[in-house]
Amino acid sequence: MRTTRFLRTTVLGVTALALALTTGPIAAQAASPSGKSAHVRVCAAPARGAAACNAIRNDAVSNVVAAAKGVNPAATTPSGYGPADLRSAYDLTSTTAGSGQTVAIVDAYDDPNAEKDLATYRAQYGMPACTTANGCFKKVNQSGGTKAPRANGGWAQEISLDLDMVSATCPSCHILLVEATSSSLSNLGTAVNTAAKLGASAISNSYGGSESSSDTSYDSAYYNHPGIAITASSGDNGYGVEYPAASQYVTAVGGTSLTRASTARGWSETAWNGAGSGCSSTDPQPSWQKTVANITGACSRRAVADVSAVADPNTGVAVYDSYTYQGVSGWLVFGGTSVASPVIASVYALAGNAKSVTYGSYPYSHTGSLNDVASGSNGSCNGSSLCTATSGWDGPTGLGTPNGTAAF
Repeated sequence: MRTTRFLRTTVLGVTALALALTTGPIAAQAASPSGKSAHVRVCAAPARGAAACNAIRNDAVSNVVAAAKGVNPAATTPSGYGPADLRSAYDLTSTTAGSGQTVAIVDAYDDPNAEKDLATYRAQYGMPACTTANGCFKKVNQSGGTKAPRANGGWAQEISLDLDMVSATCPSCHILLVEATSSSLSNLGTAVNTAAKLGASAISNSYGGSESSSDTSYDSAYYNHPGIAITASSGDNGYGVEYPAASQYVTAVGGTSLTRASTARGWSETAWNGAGSGCSSTDPQPSWQKTVANITGACSRRAVADVSAVADPNTGVAVYDSYTYQGVSGWLVFGGTSVASPVIASVYALAGNAKSVTYGSYPYSHTGSLNDVASGSNGSCNGSSLCTATSGWDGPTGLGTPNGTAAF
């Protein structure tokens, strides 16, 4: 049984309420040991035509004692949910399914420690090595070459998060990391095309930017890959739509707050109030959304999201990153829909069904194999399902979260 202990801790003269979690994530937001905001967005707001990663670090529990020093000692049991928690919550019982599948991670800039940090995460949780040498891991630039773009600390933490979530969800999957030259949507889109060309079964995109009149051209140029499951995080700013989650050719992934419960499932979820959702202003509504009663009347264009997974930084996941950024490194706790997108991409890979997937349509005909999330809200939208969780489809959580792999 997981327990949470509250410790009064003094670090370099700074007294803070530190949440020392023996095996689970924080239950409620707290101040970080440095006295700064507990939740840190690791990527800056994007310029027009560019994207920001959707990762949020929870410094209330990341580096619990040593945050003021900018050092995180080795953790015997890292804070935040680990692989066994995620597989339990989403009934992903097999650790061997996904063999032969490749999950691609598309991010901007370089994480020079990506493979080394991935090895630390997998060793911590008893997973087999996933390396370049054994053919499990591959890192390329947006053109498929080996010359890495310049490094960026915020995107490096995003990359670590993404790689760890693939490992947690599908430990037998191969992992392809494609690093775009910059965070422009055109470079990120080029990286998506490279991932598709290199044989990815699923491609995760944990980033987003403002919608624009260019989106439908980006759709056809970068994200139109039937037979490959492409996921995109819905955003971390509450009610409102980001691109490429708004693309008609992706599975838009919203977010939940995930907690343990005394139920048959053993877990409970509500809509995370930071998850992006809404009605696209640019992309047309896919045919597979037109039959969903909750969408009809609420949105005549592309509605976000389709499905969801854990994203609340207060119920976050353990991540290992050694590229010191913003004064922190080591075992960190992350939330944001950047968590949910690689989780869902990896569930697609576990299902082994991507070749028959037409964009985000598959879960819409398999709703019985999802955990319906029917409470919570991410903003104000006149009470419609676009921002208010309800039975069936809703904006923040889509059709729900994985209950095994049958919906994917």
